[in-house]
Amino acid sequence: MSIEKRIEEIKSELISSTQEILKIKGVEGPAVPGAPFGEGVGATLECALEISRRLGFKTVNLNGYVGYAEYGEGEDYVGVLGHLDVVPEGEGWLYPPYGAEIHDDKIYARGALDDKGPMIAALYGLKAIKDLNLPLTHRVRIIFGTNEETGCKEMEHYLATEKPPIYGFTPDAEYPIIYAEKGLTIFDIVKELEVKQSGGIKIEYIKGGLAANMVPEYSEAGISGIGLLEVKEAVNKFAESSGYKLEAEICSEKLIIKSFGQAAHGSTPQFGKNGIMQLFEFLGSLNIGKCDLSEFIEFCNKNIGMDPYGELFGCGLEDKPSGKLSFNTGIVTMAEDKITLNLNLRYPVTHTLEDMMIPFKERLVGTGIRVEALEHQKPLYFSEEHPLIKILQRVYTEQTGQEATLLAIGGGTYAKEMPNIVAFGPVFPGQPDIIHQPNECITLEDLILNAKIYAHAIYELAK
Repeated sequence: MSIEKRIEEIKSELISSTQEILKIKGVEGPAVPGAPFGEGVGATLECALEISRRLGFKTVNLNGYVGYAEYGEGEDYVGVLGHLDVVPEGEGWLYPPYGAEIHDDKIYARGALDDKGPMIAALYGLKAIKDLNLPLTHRVRIIFGTNEETGCKEMEHYLATEKPPIYGFTPDAEYPIIYAEKGLTIFDIVKELEVKQSGGIKIEYIKGGLAANMVPEYSEAGISGIGLLEVKEAVNKFAESSGYKLEAEICSEKLIIKSFGQAAHGSTPQFGKNGIMQLFEFLGSLNIGKCDLSEFIEFCNKNIGMDPYGELFGCGLEDKPSGKLSFNTGIVTMAEDKITLNLNLRYPVTHTLEDMMIPFKERLVGTGIRVEALEHQKPLYFSEEHPLIKILQRVYTEQTGQEATLLAIGGGTYAKEMPNIVAFGPVFPGQPDIIHQPNECITLEDLILNAKIYAHAIYELAK
């Protein structure tokens, strides 16, 4: 019997088990004994392990941080890594977000695609291999993570006691295969405002942006002093000449300048308009005297501006697999004594953090600007000829009849959290992106097809 036929025989169980786990609200909550990420996440993990036990697999629960189902023998193992925690459901659902109801051959629930549904599909793919008694050289683990949405702290716990798989994949993205994920940094550039403003007007505050990894669609500044009507008129003229959307209004003897940009993801800042840097461009034209704030604004206009690739800053890296570095100014905060820009830079996969940060910091020499709170994820990159990539390409093409092109992204998937893992599905090319959105769902057809693809991938990697 073929893998495909066996999965067809057990597809009703696959659907039922998927509904079972989707009915549990696995959003992070306060830690409780045995569930470090909250009762809901802990209950979801135990549900996955109970389903695994019913299917005849050995199961292990690592103190509520991670669990896994295991099959086969051998010193090394192949891993399927996915997460069971979900983002909050939000508003706007057609059907209950934890009802796992089926409508028009789709299961609607938070986690249907990210990652509960595809993880149960992988589990049933392994069951088909087990039922058919197909020979394997390596053990197989279906690894259930629990903290991907809010920090991936569970992976530190796992890797502290368990060795990583020799090969594996995560159903945490899209098909065909994501073989390159840029290096990711988030950090602040900060300047103390010791030399104060001395012009006829004063910038009281600057604020804008919601997150480092979002192109800010709004920012504003508050101006006080003499000649506010003239400044307001200057805003209007600047908006007309630049094409930027800037507005100004006088409120309580203060001029509020509002800058409206266009939001985009921080990994693709070229598709947005940065509301902060639009505002900075105008603020650079104001006479606030030679001071720390005017120097900071001038520096940013010269070295950041509206450039989404870091070329003005001297760190505009590029490579063939993943393209250009992306540079996003995400948040600005300015008060009396300090101004801070929160940046999100993503560098190409064949480069290093030092390749980016050495020229970046060279630009800061003598400016009084410093780097703070640097967070970093290394890039993920597999050669096109890597055995893992070639095997997954062959499986995808055989199961779908479609070419298995390789994808490079500026974002990050769960694959970055464990060595020897690459992102593989579950979203098929051309499908809408409904992960983290209201009415997240997976079609029954796709759930079953994922089980077949993952079964073949597991078998080819572990045989």
